[in-house]
Amino acid sequence: MESAPVTRKHPEADISRDISPDLGRDIGPDLGRDIGPDLGRDLSRAAGRTALRRVAPPLVALALGLWGLERGPAGGSMWRDESVTVQVAHRPLGDLWELLGQVDAVHGLHYLLLHGVFALWDGGLWALRLPSVAATALAAAGVAAVAHRLAGERAALCAGVAYAVLPPVQMYAQEGRSYAFVACAVVWATHLMLRERWAAYALVLLLGCWLHEFAVLALLAHGSVAWRSRGWRWGAAAVVVALLPLARVSAGQAERQLGWLGRPSWQDWAAYGVLVLAVALLARGPSAPRELVRVAVPLALLPPGLLLLVSLAHPWYVDRYVLYALTGLALLAGARLAAARGVWPWVLVAALLAPLGWWSGWLRTPESRKDDVLAVAAAVRERARPGDAVLFMPSRRREWLLSSPAVYAPLHDLALDRSPTASRSLWGTEADPARIRARLAAAPRVVALLDPEGQPLDPYPAEVAKREALAAGFVPCSVTPVRGARIVVYAARGPTGGCGRG
Repeated sequence: MESAPVTRKHPEADISRDISPDLGRDIGPDLGRDIGPDLGRDLSRAAGRTALRRVAPPLVALALGLWGLERGPAGGSMWRDESVTVQVAHRPLGDLWELLGQVDAVHGLHYLLLHGVFALWDGGLWALRLPSVAATALAAAGVAAVAHRLAGERAALCAGVAYAVLPPVQMYAQEGRSYAFVACAVVWATHLMLRERWAAYALVLLLGCWLHEFAVLALLAHGSVAWRSRGWRWGAAAVVVALLPLARVSAGQAERQLGWLGRPSWQDWAAYGVLVLAVALLARGPSAPRELVRVAVPLALLPPGLLLLVSLAHPWYVDRYVLYALTGLALLAGARLAAARGVWPWVLVAALLAPLGWWSGWLRTPESRKDDVLAVAAAVRERARPGDAVLFMPSRRREWLLSSPAVYAPLHDLALDRSPTASRSLWGTEADPARIRARLAAAPRVVALLDPEGQPLDPYPAEVAKREALAAGFVPCSVTPVRGARIVVYAARGPTGGCGRG
């Protein structure tokens, strides 16, 4: 007789049946009490750190950008490069397009952007500068995003805030020019490179290059990290090809556009040396994440270094053209602060607050820029009389009044032949020397706008004619120094002229 089959039982089944109810009764409530609150607190803290990393850097940049945005007392101040933005961006689109075919193509996209802003809201200095403030806030958020990917939450917070408080970043956050936008594009292109989003990378970096073509130097910094990637190589090729039309046009304008520049000064080289030293100190040691160092060091050093070397043959170097290189410095500083242990690093940061605060305050004064076109216009308004002539010496100083048409329009511009719009130029074209002399001979009173004392005099025939005609036929009645300028009122010599006559 066959015995019944033996059914094997798994011991685990008995354990599960015998222990599970007790485990649920005895351990479950304790687990909920002991682990649940800790898990909730941990998740809450993690969410708080993430929110702080995402929100604090752009908020700090926004607060610093809005602080003293008008730069000066009531009415504010504006320097001549910003004045160019104002008068060019207010031109009709057709006239603007014709201008870019002659000069300033490198800034064309920014002019078009500001043209749209002024069309929606012609809000003076606020409309001029708020886009740069917003771009800087977005760039600070991008620095934090790059640092988070390479070094974590704490480094992200420190790097994003470090970028926002750097004085050059604060300076160009409050300027109606393209440099804050270029930095923003390069920062986010760097983030997209790290995520290997190559189509978006190429598009964003190309946008930065079309805002200012020297952003292409960031491509070389990125290439030192990503050159092995086929995606980066295709993206880089796309950027270069799409930039060629702008490069071709601006190359033809380079002599007029950058002719005012000399070769890098010893101050330029010294500033670069300080940057190299700071980067070397921040990048050394085990506390600096290697992946972050690989990205940050080329970004900080290659663009300004290459532009300085090129400028030995072709003088093109201005520090603001490579403002975005400060992204690399901020990344390194943020990583080192995040890894700091002990009190001494924070003592050093505290010691830097006083000079940093003074520098930040000074950046919000008219004295922080080369000149103040609004102060010049106000001084001319006070001194000009009905029927006065005006003379700009040199002619490019016409910019001081072009953005104040209410002051400029009533005056008789003696040297002007064709207006800036009619001549498709920034400052208009002037008459030949003989006509300038003849017009001056018939003028009883002239308000002349000149560079400060000690500046080199332009050798061009029209400028020489102005100086000689004033010296021969006029006497100076008053000299008014204004930030970056002199306003000299001249009266014709002889019985029908003189400073005392109305």
